[in-house]
Amino acid sequence: MKIPVYHPPIGLRSKTLVLSLFLLGLPWLGYQYVWEMEKYLRHGQEKTLEGTTQALATALHERPKLFDSQASFLKQVEKGRDLYAYPLQGPIQLDGKLDDWEQYRSKSMEYGDGYRLFLAQNSDSKLSFRHMVGKYSGYLYGFFEVTDPHVVYRGRNSLAVDRNDYLDIATQAQDGSFHRYVVANMKDGWLSSYELPADASLSSPATPENRIQGQWSKTEQGYNIELRMPLEMVGSKLGFAIHDVNDSKSRRLEAIVGTSATDSVDRLGTVLVPSPEIENIIKGMSHNSSRIWVVDTHGRVLAKSGDIRNSNGVWGEVDDEPETFWSRLQKQYLNPIYYKILTRPPNDFIDALQDSTELQGSQIQQALAGKLASTWRLTPDSKAVVLSAASPIWIDNKVMGAVVAEETTHGIRTLRNRALEKLFNIILIVMSVGTLSLFFFASSISSRIRKLRDQAEKAIDSQGRVRDTIPSSAVRDEIGDLSRSFANIVSRLGQYTHYLENMSSRLSHELRTPVAVVRSSLEHLSLQPIDNDAMKYVDRAQEGVKRLSLILANMSEATRLEESLNNSDADQFPLTKVVSGCVAGYQMTYPQQHFTLKQPDEPLMMLGVPEYIAQLLDKLISNALEFHSPETPINLVLRTQAKQAILTVENKGPLLPENMSEQIFESMVSVRPAGAQEKPHLGLGLYIARLIAAFHGGTIKAANLGDGSGVMFTLTLPLPG
Repeated sequence: MKIPVYHPPIGLRSKTLVLSLFLLGLPWLGYQYVWEMEKYLRHGQEKTLEGTTQALATALHERPKLFDSQASFLKQVEKGRDLYAYPLQGPIQLDGKLDDWEQYRSKSMEYGDGYRLFLAQNSDSKLSFRHMVGKYSGYLYGFFEVTDPHVVYRGRNSLAVDRNDYLDIATQAQDGSFHRYVVANMKDGWLSSYELPADASLSSPATPENRIQGQWSKTEQGYNIELRMPLEMVGSKLGFAIHDVNDSKSRRLEAIVGTSATDSVDRLGTVLVPSPEIENIIKGMSHNSSRIWVVDTHGRVLAKSGDIRNSNGVWGEVDDEPETFWSRLQKQYLNPIYYKILTRPPNDFIDALQDSTELQGSQIQQALAGKLASTWRLTPDSKAVVLSAASPIWIDNKVMGAVVAEETTHGIRTLRNRALEKLFNIILIVMSVGTLSLFFFASSISSRIRKLRDQAEKAIDSQGRVRDTIPSSAVRDEIGDLSRSFANIVSRLGQYTHYLENMSSRLSHELRTPVAVVRSSLEHLSLQPIDNDAMKYVDRAQEGVKRLSLILANMSEATRLEESLNNSDADQFPLTKVVSGCVAGYQMTYPQQHFTLKQPDEPLMMLGVPEYIAQLLDKLISNALEFHSPETPINLVLRTQAKQAILTVENKGPLLPENMSEQIFESMVSVRPAGAQEKPHLGLGLYIARLIAAFHGGTIKAANLGDGSGVMFTLTLPLPG
């Protein structure tokens, strides 16, 4: 057994809308294309940034005065020992209160036990200090926040500067000479600074040094020293040391804590002061789309220019478009949808290298090894991608530093977003127009198909009779061809149906004359003397002629009825009276058969011909009598529903064959078994009943009873409003 395939009822418009969903592939393809373009833009940005570092490095090649030659000999930079002078935003007020250093305190460093240079035997010194240095306008600034429970000043009449708490400063000047200075105050206030003699002996007389300026201020924890000195006093090496004396009588040295030893130039730490000359060269490049660093061979920052938040890799801003209706629509409604997928470049990302004094990274290591390199990195908060490129600086065939340039991809991401916005706008318009066009096209096709379907259903009624024609379409397409084919088929079918409908009348007309001749001949023959054996055949022939005459009478009955219906005038009459009168006549005609009738008391006035209604009932009752089971009643029920009179005729007996509930009302259709009837039946009774029902604007239907015990005919007739 073949299992039927279920096809869901999906119309052309729905199918077209589903097919139009494939247009959604266009945004995906466009999105992938823009992503590929972004990759190429990033590659171009990388090459451009590398070219920028090469150009800046070229401006710094073979200029040894800009670099500290001794830095290349350092094995490594030691934090705390090797100092870095941070760029200051403005001059420091030398008042000893350290208020101006608050914004830089995160860069200061604590010096304690790990940086102790000397500790006397049995000493309980708690000496420590916090310290940093900075650079501004040709001066080196510094502060020392000293923790010392016992502050011992220099004696008023003492010539020695080492019998008290003091600050020891040692530096190698730019000319390579070693200098040592002491800050030893007798009280709080302006610093008392001295330069020690060349042999660095504290017992030798010290010379006052007025270029070292600042304040000494006592605090609850100890004291603060705030000072400045000209940059020409500071070379490539610098060291600070705090000497602690706790007993004002014995004035014994308890401890020394410092950044490095200050007794010889070899033991000094280094100091890196950002080069103003290099900064001027960087700023002179007038390149404001990148952040530029210049580092030495140890990655220490020599100069810096630019801000990474403004370094987006785009030269100049994209001009804003004029305010239009479309731009307002996009800004208010479309962009919020677009940016469910897209991301805006943030400006509040964390820049971990903003105040760095030392840079590390694979690109810097390769640049210090003499190779051009670049790398990508994420910011700590993963909000921005930073491109960093580095190029080596050559002096006497040696790498003395590197130029590092950094940019974010914000500019490229912004351009990408704008490209995607325009792409989405175009795709949205194309998809909308395409979908609407397909929808209207499918609607037009489906409308034409539905119109053709309605014309076909109107042309042929439920009984299969051709009632109308299908107009031919003038459109020269497949649906137009189908319409013309249907029109041709219905026209030919109508001609054939008309021929069949008129066949009975033509046959009855043509057969009446020969039947009359045969009948008269048999009558004359029966008057002649014939023996009994021959008379038997004459009687049989006369019986056949009578049967044939009855058939001709039945065939002509339908034709006469159709002609009479066309010429009949309708009048109002009480339907209940006609039905009850007919049922009473049936009971008298068939006294052995029981009839039941249920109908309302009101007369149920309707417009029509009562004789035809009675003829219709005759056909239904005749059919019921022929098929009912013996000893079972024939039930009639007349009722009203929604301005309609409904008459049902129900009989117990054999059921209607399957799919015959409509066909039995056709001409020449009978469900009687062959050879079972005594009288000839051409299947015209129910056909006549349907003609009468249609004449009165009603319908007639047949159906098996729900319990399978018989058949029920239902006649529906309209009542006047």
